[in-house]
Amino acid sequence: MRTQVDNINADFYCKHCSRLVSASSALSGVVHRNHCPYCLYSRHVDLFRAGDRLCACKSLMAPVGLTLKRSRDKYASQPGGELMLVHCCSHCGELIINRVAADDIPDELTRLIIDPAHQEALVDECAAQGIYLLGPDELPLVQRRLFGQAVAKNRAWQAQF
Repeated sequence: MRTQVDNINADFYCKHCSRLVSASSALSGVVHRNHCPYCLYSRHVDLFRAGDRLCACKSLMAPVGLTLKRSRDKYASQPGGELMLVHCCSHCGELIINRVAADDIPDELTRLIIDPAHQEALVDECAAQGIYLLGPDELPLVQRRLFGQAVAKNRAWQAQF
């Protein structure tokens, strides 16, 4: 008999956009898939650690911004930390950071910092929790994280025309 815990990393339909989301780590590059790569919405499912699926809330979590997770590894290849999604629970208001997955739509990720109007209400709350929301000035940094140095420079050049 299979239990719900056996199926914590199963494919699922997004509760926001209704698209089928693959939980395959070969596609996403993450072990515990927790958000839709198309609309970036998540569900409030983890309580103590990523993948535990013990949270009773289960409400939708809206993507509200991007941040950098500071690395404790002095040999980290990415100065400034790993690019992370910031989600806010629509029911309880909890803020959670999640890894950006390899198959997330880059335009959706960059939209979170290009149009930050929705962030204004959360800036103070994020700061109180030690979360720095990236803004439009950090677009080149985000593009480097998503596309690599050469592609980011090419995109910046194309934006001038």
